[in-house]
Amino acid sequence: MAAGARAASGEGARREPGRVHRFVEGLGTSAVDGARAARLFYSILIRTLYYSVRGRREKGAVLRAMYQIGNRSLFFITVVMGFIGMIMVYHSCTQVNRITGDLHLVGATFLQIVVRDFAASIGATMIATRVGAGIAAEIGSMVVTDQVDALRMCAAEPIDYLIVPRFKASVVMTTVLIVWSMAVMTVIGMLTAWGMFDVNPRIFWNTSMVDYRDLTMGLTKCLAFGAAIPIVSGYCGLTTFGGAEGVGWATTRAVVWSIFATILLNFVISTVGFYVFWA
Repeated sequence: MAAGARAASGEGARREPGRVHRFVEGLGTSAVDGARAARLFYSILIRTLYYSVRGRREKGAVLRAMYQIGNRSLFFITVVMGFIGMIMVYHSCTQVNRITGDLHLVGATFLQIVVRDFAASIGATMIATRVGAGIAAEIGSMVVTDQVDALRMCAAEPIDYLIVPRFKASVVMTTVLIVWSMAVMTVIGMLTAWGMFDVNPRIFWNTSMVDYRDLTMGLTKCLAFGAAIPIVSGYCGLTTFGGAEGVGWATTRAVVWSIFATILLNFVISTVGFYVFWA
């Protein structure tokens, strides 16, 4: 029995280093894959910025991308942001009525929040769900059908042809859509406060709490989000593999990582802006 116990303990000791070895090996593989992915993403980012300045000048591709990103997203953005503005004002007025009942600063506070943060962050999230998925699906399908390799064989840079036009269009149209979202949220919120809480529109339209710092923060977020969505989605599309199933995974990754990028950029810009303007 003692010999059997010693044999069992020896087998367990031999098995344990094997588990540790597999764990360390898996951890190292994940770290190497993450480093390679970060290096590839950095390369795509730098080349996108470079070809945006020094690349080919095909206005037709940019205009088509602006139509796809801006015009085709207008109805979706208008409906979603209108309902969000209605919900925000309704809950704000309800809570203020429970505490003080003084609603004359609800509009000013609402405008400040919308201009500084909410319109850009929520609007960019909505744009990422539609535009990011479309960019990843289109580029991913070109990758799995070898069209991207054909571009390389023709001495054409895929990033210059596929990502740069969408990058330029996204920076412009994301800013336009978010400014439009601010207007929609403000009008719908004003009508909600007027119709449900009897707040005069002239009282609601109070811009005393909005200054250049809020406008700067909002515009910076518009530009940053508009630049991040096509680059992240283009990266997901260019790294597609595995046929039609891979295109589906690339689309999912593009939406998830684009939203994550907007949240991360929102945190960074808000933190930097606080220390620059308000600290």
